Amino acid sequence: MPELPEVEVVRRGLERWVAHRTVADVEVLHPRAVRRHLAGGEDFASSLKGHRVGTAMRRGKYLWLPVEDGGTSILAHLGMSGQLLVQPQEAPDEKHLRIRICFADALGTELRFVDQRTFGGLSLHENTPDGLPDVIAHIARDPLDEKFDDAAFHAALRRRRTTIKRALLDQSLISGVGNIYADEALWRAKLHYERPTATFTRPRTAQLLGHVRDVMNAALAVGGTSFDSLYVNVNGESGYFERSLDAYGREDEPCRRCGTPMRRRPWMNRSSYFCPRCQRPPAATRS
Repeated sequence: MPELPEVEVVRRGLERWVAHRTVADVEVLHPRAVRRHLAGGEDFASSLKGHRVGTAMRRGKYLWLPVEDGGTSILAHLGMSGQLLVQPQEAPDEKHLRIRICFADALGTELRFVDQRTFGGLSLHENTPDGLPDVIAHIARDPLDEKFDDAAFHAALRRRRTTIKRALLDQSLISGVGNIYADEALWRAKLHYERPTATFTRPRTAQLLGHVRDVMNAALAVGGTSFDSLYVNVNGESGYFERSLDAYGREDEPCRRCGTPMRRRPWMNRSSYFCPRCQRPPAATRS
């Protein structure tokens, strides 16, 4: 699943190539791509025709295009393989093209939603007074948001009485962090993923947030993480932060700090990667 850096890379591309353009036509080529738009594909298309889209917005992993002359937004669910591509109108259709949005101008490009596995899609939703699609109003701010409240996060972390990786992946507590960047930040902070949140001091929380921000900014600088051709930016280019990963996917490879072989453990239908020396587990979880 794409995480905050990958979604932000796509958002920036949409901001550059799609913002303030008027929709001339919408073609829904697969019903599953609009299944979250409960009124159906015809309503999705007709509700957008003639309207102008605004600057792409993001909160955590969630991406949307506001409708400038209305109180709604197009929410994009990228899922496992969804891609938002800005393509020349004459470019051949992608094999898994699901939605095409054409614009009423002479730029000669269109917005395409391509999704091999059809887990993602586009949908139209009413906005909250804060400008968020109403279905994601419960999502917390992300650590790169200038209004993210570090002190409030620490207090919520202490109240949650859980373990730190679970907390980092809780989108109602802090958004945008997924499995890859949680492992990376925890490695940088020398914290085991099962560390209880009740043990965190304010300085420890601040240190961890610093590492979360650092790893996300580093990923943003190189276009995000692409393990295959499914995650790309709006121009079809892959990111290459996977070359810089210190923890995720490095089972049995030497820790870049101490040389100890990295380990992988099953975790909540995922995997956690960590250094058994640098990131010692809490006493209750040691085996």
